[in-house]
Amino acid sequence: MLNVILQDTAQDGADLLADGEQTEKTLSIIELISSGGLAGQIIIAILFLLLIVAIYIYFERIFAIKEASKVDANFMNQIKDHVSNGKIESAQMLCAQVNSPVSRLINKGISRIGKPLEDINTAIENAGRLEIYGLEKNVSVLATISGAAPMIGFLGTVIGMILAIFELANAGGTIEMDTLASGLYTAMTTTVAGLIVGIVGYIAYNHLVVRTNKVVYQMEANSVEFLDHLNEPV
Repeated sequence: MLNVILQDTAQDGADLLADGEQTEKTLSIIELISSGGLAGQIIIAILFLLLIVAIYIYFERIFAIKEASKVDANFMNQIKDHVSNGKIESAQMLCAQVNSPVSRLINKGISRIGKPLEDINTAIENAGRLEIYGLEKNVSVLATISGAAPMIGFLGTVIGMILAIFELANAGGTIEMDTLASGLYTAMTTTVAGLIVGIVGYIAYNHLVVRTNKVVYQMEANSVEFLDHLNEPV
């Protein structure tokens, strides 16, 4: 009798384990996106495009800024030597060979030598604004993406909840999770995707701003050094 009870218990346990294995489901990212319906797929596609744009702008700008920040430590010493010896053309040729934001600012100042110091300073400042504008090219797009992506994801959340409520209203007296699944998938997947793209865009934007500011400070420091040299008594 005891053996029969133990066998029945073992069989029940095996059946429960088998049922648990049968009901266990895995959900891939592709299945998760496809389960969100057409509206969710469209919003995910938009967010994916924004992510690609953000990554492209980030790497394109980071390489451009890195290239712009390269300045020979001996550059300003050579410029001051040429200017002190009256070799203006040699100083301009050196600036043309270096071809960086700093060298272009100094070259603009060298081209104004002989005019009042205020005019030289104004020319350098105007050239500096153009250089900063070039360094910040498309960086504002990253700021827009970092703010717009979460809102687009939230739009998908609202659409998903509307779809879920619509299906719930048309379900009659019986309410099943399958009825709400599509709308809930749309709501959740778009929210997560929007936050991911927004975070990536936000981090990329702030990193580029920091790197750009370093180049701007470098430009300002070299410009001030050049103007101080011109203001030195002969």
